[in-house]
Amino acid sequence: MAFQQTLRDKVAFSGIGLHSGKEIDLTLRPADAGTGIVFHRIDTTPPVSIEARTENVISTRLSTTIGKDGVAVSTIEHLMAALFSCGIDNAHVDINGPEVPIMDGSAAPFVEEIRKAGIKTLSRSRRYLVVKKPVIVRDGDKRITVLPSRYYRISFDMHFDHPAINRQSRSMKFDRESFADDFAPARTFGFLAEVEALTAHGLALGGSLDNAVVIGDTGVLNAEGLRFTDEFVRHKILDSVGDFALAGVHLIGHVKSCKSGHELNHKFITELLSRTDCWSMMEFAAGENKTAPFQFPLPEMAWLEAC
Repeated sequence: MAFQQTLRDKVAFSGIGLHSGKEIDLTLRPADAGTGIVFHRIDTTPPVSIEARTENVISTRLSTTIGKDGVAVSTIEHLMAALFSCGIDNAHVDINGPEVPIMDGSAAPFVEEIRKAGIKTLSRSRRYLVVKKPVIVRDGDKRITVLPSRYYRISFDMHFDHPAINRQSRSMKFDRESFADDFAPARTFGFLAEVEALTAHGLALGGSLDNAVVIGDTGVLNAEGLRFTDEFVRHKILDSVGDFALAGVHLIGHVKSCKSGHELNHKFITELLSRTDCWSMMEFAAGENKTAPFQFPLPEMAWLEAC
């Protein structure tokens, strides 16, 4: 769609925080055009509002955390991916704790309830960041590159020296339906030894086989197994969608990631936004039909090869 959207109605969630282990309530509310996604810590006095933007990221250890005035909200990436994939540009997020509930470890519960609440199209046009020149960030053997493309596409390569994962690769041309079906259900994952070490240090207190894929020495410990044979790389793409949504605009380009995580995702978006010579911003005139679907390729981008 060429125009911004918000929720048609409120939607509420309750669940455990993956790292805090605390029971947390979260409510999504509709917001006016131009608001963006704003988290409100309603358990503080006074309440603190934190815009879900790259410049407000204060930590990328184990998850993505935003903060302001000494107050933070962590593990926002799954909810951000769900909002982005449902086309929600503007929403208020009321939360009574320091962490978004982990739910089942994926974005699927958020996507399902957001869809039930419904979506409302607003009168202001949506902004699209169209990549015109490659941008690359590196950290050792980890890297992220974005190339010009007619579409928003994410390709991800990952490798772990473990038989349950080994090497996995996947590419996704972003589409709301395919994301909801093929990527949103992919769960977060961790190695048993690492989980035990985190718990000993007061982290991952809410983690369990009900909200994460846990990998032992020889394989997956969850009795039900995996939801996809390549669930791990699908979840990495899910995390990337959520982290990249903090740019506050819709990206048109092909992002190629190798072994990246939340930290490099944040560095990439920060670098991309600073490289104004490598992209242009596109909007649509207010008089255009706001109910018409936003189709690609755009006429202005016909010179691009599909990437």
